[in-house]
Amino acid sequence: MRPLILLREGRSVGALPGLDALPQVEVRRVASLPTAEELDHERPTILLIAAQDVHGVAPEGLEALARVAALVGLGEPGAAEPHPDLAALPLTSWIPADASPTVGRTQVQGALRHAATLIAAARAERLERINEQELIDLSSVGDALATERDLDALLGMIVGQSIRLTGADAASLYLVRHAEDGETRVLHFTLSQNLTLPELPLVQFDIPIDHGSVAGYVAVTGEVLNIPDVYELGPDVPYQLNRSFDERFGYRTKSMLVIPMRSHRDQTIGVLQLINRKRDPDVRLTNSEVAEAQVLPFDRRSLRLATALAAHAAVAIENSSLYEDIELLLEGFVTAAVSAIESRDPATSGHSLRVANYTIQLAEAVDRTGDGPYADQLFTRNQLRELRYAALLHDFGKVGVREKVLVKQKKLYGHDLAILRQRFELLMQQADLEFERHRAEWLLANGPSGYAEALTRLDARRAGRQQQLQHWLDVISRSNEPTILPEGATAELEVIGQQTWVDRQGIEHPVLTEAEVRFLSIARGNLDLRERREIESHVANTYRFLKMIPWTPELSAVPEIAQGHHEKLDGSGYPHGVRADQIPVQARMMTIADIYDALTAADRPYKRAVTTERALDILRGEADRGLLDPHLLGIFIGAGVFSMVAESEGSPRRRSSGRSRPSLVS
Repeated sequence: MRPLILLREGRSVGALPGLDALPQVEVRRVASLPTAEELDHERPTILLIAAQDVHGVAPEGLEALARVAALVGLGEPGAAEPHPDLAALPLTSWIPADASPTVGRTQVQGALRHAATLIAAARAERLERINEQELIDLSSVGDALATERDLDALLGMIVGQSIRLTGADAASLYLVRHAEDGETRVLHFTLSQNLTLPELPLVQFDIPIDHGSVAGYVAVTGEVLNIPDVYELGPDVPYQLNRSFDERFGYRTKSMLVIPMRSHRDQTIGVLQLINRKRDPDVRLTNSEVAEAQVLPFDRRSLRLATALAAHAAVAIENSSLYEDIELLLEGFVTAAVSAIESRDPATSGHSLRVANYTIQLAEAVDRTGDGPYADQLFTRNQLRELRYAALLHDFGKVGVREKVLVKQKKLYGHDLAILRQRFELLMQQADLEFERHRAEWLLANGPSGYAEALTRLDARRAGRQQQLQHWLDVISRSNEPTILPEGATAELEVIGQQTWVDRQGIEHPVLTEAEVRFLSIARGNLDLRERREIESHVANTYRFLKMIPWTPELSAVPEIAQGHHEKLDGSGYPHGVRADQIPVQARMMTIADIYDALTAADRPYKRAVTTERALDILRGEADRGLLDPHLLGIFIGAGVFSMVAESEGSPRRRSSGRSRPSLVS
């Protein structure tokens, strides 16, 4: 392209004789100075400007011209310096009217070099801007890929961003995986996107990793293929395009860029295939004519961007797979931990899973709530996962509680009750032996005379003693149940505890030991104060044990949430007795789920399950007394969360009486 010299009409330059006849440049006469936008920024241009040419032209317009063209000032004959109007301009050079032709040619040649330099500088600046934008785009995409944990979302992002960055019409993603035999590796067609055919159904399939297909060839060799037209593949290439897709959907696949995705161990983990780079990204390739007019080969920029994206994608996919492996490992640990808890306390088998399910259902119901104090509460996927783990492990600290306390069903431990029953059996036998001894002594002392009357008296005494022992045993059996102790029972137990018996060695023993009286006198439940504190210590144990686990940042609150399920809003709970504002909302939800399941579970031998209606009434009462969050309980009831856990998810529950769903908590 010849350089261009622009000069006002009717103006001549004495120092440049024969200007219009110069063969190496084009000279064009203009009526007025052009604007910078009117010039060809890729063509070296010189503007020959006299002082009168700039009258009425805005300074910023002249500055814009100086950025795209060389400005050469024209002076009057005999002038030693440019006119003041020209001196203010960023002139490349200045030619007086009476300068010699040699000076004129030298100034023009210098101006041409300056014009060429302006073009080179503009190109470099544009390239720098493009490169900077590419870096920004790639950095943004890389950050997004690095933070996305969900594999499906990650793959969709890779395909979508590859189309956006390269101007392609379509993209497909293949991942390397094992075939059904578990040994052969294949390419799995995992995801695709086509801007021309956006409603195209996704049909996943496998293709061999060999030279037969374009993607297979790239996976085998690790080479990048940049094909201008896949319909014109030469006979010397081993791979071929399967045109069945084009024939079926009326599509024209033309240019193609196929890039291997390689892991940090330099192993191919997938193939990214880009199709049909377009002049106009918004045009749909609806027929072959449009495709011929719009489709371009993938250029160096596309190759650079797609290669960088594929590298980012490979790392992101590998990280996502590793993250999934970690999740599976963590899931396995949690499952094992729950099994360990329940193996120590089989009576509560299924409780942890049910509490987790109730809690997650309640959290999802809270997300759907449009009013009230939790209208703006939204739980992310990671927060729900964190909550689920906390709920599953909320009783993990029970592994640190003595097993006999953990599985205690009555007020007395099973072996203590067995010893007590044997003691009473011995006392019954003592009554029989005492009867036989007194009968024999009477016969020796009195003979047969009056024996029948004496035997009746002795038998009545024995029967009275045994009836007394049986009554005491009945009182003990009733008192041993983990229910509210009836009025007067404690006094009767103390009376029994004051009774004694003598063994064969003549040693006197109490009928009930002090410890037995103390346990049997427990007013409510089956645990004394020391045992109850030991059971309550499972919460502190849970926090301490879970705090030892190096949770990932998004799961870091698991210990804090898990330890809060026995706290109450008024500060009367444990282990810390904190009040409402210090209890995480997740722990408040778990508290409701935990109490509901404990009330309705039919698998606990030390208490009877209650019906759904009764359980909800108890929960309402707790909320009315300021112990539970009434708003969360209202959602729990209103959304029917209590009915969302199937009987198969743990132990069966007491069925409802069939009445309609309970009303909301006010």
